Amino acid sequence: MPKDRSYVRASDIGAWSFCNRAWWLAKVQKAPHERPQQLDWGDQSHADHGRLTSRAQWLRKSGIALLAGGLILLGFVLLAQLLL
Repeated sequence: MPKDRSYVRASDIGAWSFCNRAWWLAKVQKAPHERPQQLDWGDQSHADHGRLTSRAQWLRKSGIALLAGGLILLGFVLLAQLLL
């Protein structure tokens, strides 16, 4: 996902409030980070968490759909038994 820097993000506000000089160096002066491996790890961790969250949402929706389908099927079965 490309980073559109025209928006102010919560992480930018957090970085600026933690150390506005470090934020200025990174965002305005494009100074390299002292430990870029930590930034890469953070990016990867957030991407992993996003994938897990998406999967959990999909599983929840699938479970609700299966439950609704089962209840509808049960309703048809009970209705058929009443009518026979």
